[in-house]
Amino acid sequence: MQIYNTTGTCARQILFRVDENDVISDVKFVGGCSGNLQGIAKLVEGQKIDDVISRLQGIVCRMGTSCPDQLAKALIKYKKDKAASGS
Repeated sequence: MQIYNTTGTCARQILFRVDENDVISDVKFVGGCSGNLQGIAKLVEGQKIDDVISRLQGIVCRMGTSCPDQLAKALIKYKKDKAASGS
């Protein structure tokens, strides 16, 4: 399970799993608007990382970001870390 600490949102953390094909298999938000974030999690599960990033990156709620935007940032960081480790 990957853990991403958010900034600028009500949700404090995003926990997620990505399989070997870069498909998101599980997403959980810690804090934030429970119903909305459960909906976002269900919608992105089973989706490719790049598709989710392109759909959610740049969505703004307050403070120049949003929970969907923070998920995109978490996935971008995951991809960079994966590339740096050579996995």
